[in-house]
Amino acid sequence: MIPENKIDPRIVRTRKLLIESFTKLTLKKDFKDITIQDITDEATVNRATFYSHFEDKYELMEFVISDAIIERIGKRLEGFDQLNSETIIRVFLLITNFQSEFEMELTSQCKRSMKSFNHVYESKIKYELEKLFQNLLQNQYTELDQESIQIGAGLLSASIYGASVNWSHSSSLNAEEYIRRAIPFISGMYLNNE
Repeated sequence: MIPENKIDPRIVRTRKLLIESFTKLTLKKDFKDITIQDITDEATVNRATFYSHFEDKYELMEFVISDAIIERIGKRLEGFDQLNSETIIRVFLLITNFQSEFEMELTSQCKRSMKSFNHVYESKIKYELEKLFQNLLQNQYTELDQESIQIGAGLLSASIYGASVNWSHSSSLNAEEYIRRAIPFISGMYLNNE
């Protein structure tokens, strides 16, 4: 993949136009009602130009959400170096804060499209969490085989994301108290409880 600073500025500008146009349209229409023609009209480009950047509107939606998640939480997750209870707490708080902010933005900006975005949003957050946990497990448990590390990372990722959703929809506790109560249930999953 070519670094973005090596790409022709016109390509970068056109991609940005398409993304901005898509974002504007989600404020006005439900995702399912947005067409490629709507996007290209808003961006003042032709359909061929759109297809030279994205396969379809679903790929564009995934790109927009992925970019937001990587920008807002992916980079912050790189700061962890050990898997323990405090790391789980800090990661959980990072995820719940991000979810609160992101969902508030999406709800205020494009409430109609929220259902369409949920599956992409969930998979991208889980993917970022899984990368973090895989890295931590590999560094901390060198005796584990790759398959076990992948299983552990997937389980931790799904657990933390699922807990964050459960907390936001049905808990009266604040996020930190919630995750501290959950730690004993997670502690058997390769945590150094120091």
